[in-house]
Amino acid sequence: MFEIETMQNPKTITLAASSPNPITVNRFGYGTMRLTGEGIYGEPANRPEALEIVKTAIDKGVNFLDTADYYGDDVTNRIIVEAIHPYNKDLVICTKVGATRKPDKSWIPFNSPENLRTAIDRNISTLKIDQVSLVHFRVMPGSPIPFKESMMAMFEMQKEGKILHIGVSNVTLEELEIALEMGPIATVENMYGHGQRTTLKNAYGENRGGEEVLALCEKLGIPLIPYWSLYNSLNKGENKIKVIAEKYQATEAQIHLAWLLHRSPWILPIPGTSKLEHFHQNLKARDIILTEEDMEYLG
Repeated sequence: MFEIETMQNPKTITLAASSPNPITVNRFGYGTMRLTGEGIYGEPANRPEALEIVKTAIDKGVNFLDTADYYGDDVTNRIIVEAIHPYNKDLVICTKVGATRKPDKSWIPFNSPENLRTAIDRNISTLKIDQVSLVHFRVMPGSPIPFKESMMAMFEMQKEGKILHIGVSNVTLEELEIALEMGPIATVENMYGHGQRTTLKNAYGENRGGEEVLALCEKLGIPLIPYWSLYNSLNKGENKIKVIAEKYQATEAQIHLAWLLHRSPWILPIPGTSKLEHFHQNLKARDIILTEEDMEYLG
């Protein structure tokens, strides 16, 4: 596993590199969100396959899992425990807080200090861990709770030992800069992919993520973990990925993932899927070496 390495496509990445407790993981993770029912809610349609995907990920050298207690609701956390607990010592389970779900499957903010403490305690209990190694505070636009107030609560729980490293998710460049002024930020999980690199304006007119966030992450040595990268980049009328896929006799998903790995050594892809076959296909992206000409063509 992870035999092919170049300077632009290193096989590992270090989280919180400047902290007293840096964590190095293989630079290809797995996002568990798709292991839920329809609408990212409820139990998966094929629970045995969901369990097998998580087990296979670990067997194939993946040691970074992305989850959240509001996936399911709490379905992915329980699947992780059932599949691979007790955990390998080198495994990093990254979770998220700041949101919750309503019975109608809607997503709502859950980011008051009391909410965040409840969510962290729930993750610790469900995942059967003593401390969250890495947790992203997920920004939910439109929340009445000020960003700084939520982040203060996160850093307070870090001081208490409930959290080892803190990251942020779905942030604007300004929010990332504010967070960095408040304390160490280990990682950023934002929407990013070949089909979504520019600034994204949400329904509230706020700018979420983009190349400007990646540029700051690269400058400071902070890993960027892209979410929805395949969803926003495949079957969107982009022909360049298809051209390179045909060149290497690969799938468009594989080329997109290879592009992420080559785009920046500070990107940690976490493609998710509910199909074991697709998971194996995604893993093959690690072995695709794109040339400088390929990258120039793809942009």
